[in-house]
Amino acid sequence: MILSDKRILEEMGTGTIKIEPYDRESLGSNSYDVHLGKYLAKYADKELDAKKHNTIVHFEIPAEGYVLMPHEFYLGVTEEYTETHAHVPFLEGKSSTGRLGIDIHATAGKGDVGFCGNWTLEISVKQPVRVYSGMPIGQLIYFPVDGEIEIKYNEKKNAKYSGQHNRPVESMMWKNQF
Repeated sequence: MILSDKRILEEMGTGTIKIEPYDRESLGSNSYDVHLGKYLAKYADKELDAKKHNTIVHFEIPAEGYVLMPHEFYLGVTEEYTETHAHVPFLEGKSSTGRLGIDIHATAGKGDVGFCGNWTLEISVKQPVRVYSGMPIGQLIYFPVDGEIEIKYNEKKNAKYSGQHNRPVESMMWKNQF
């Protein structure tokens, strides 16, 4: 079951869902549109290693936009900071985004109950596409949870992505023990 627009507004009223900045025009019948933040990033090295800290280089999207290129991998960020304390948030691309050949996540479309932060986007494109800060990029949908949560994501000691703000965050796989 997905929360409707009225239920999203009710949950925002109780504080279990937080979206900043919030714009009523971005609320759909069962989702909330999120927008591309002003920063993108690329990995500094061409070869990545899952056991090491792979650093990224941030850059700001200029007013005239930035052309994303195929065979390149970009990290983006949502303009919106969100908190979800009682539901499972899912981030999906908008159909208009997909029809431009833009994928906004490789595998990380699901958040956890207790996620607080701006969403890092894993962006790739099928052909060159010019993107702009503030353009609609995806939509959040919220699912109720069946059962009580023992430990929310923002309360976990090993929560690698909690509290991220307005800049893309690189993979923290290197923090795992394997």
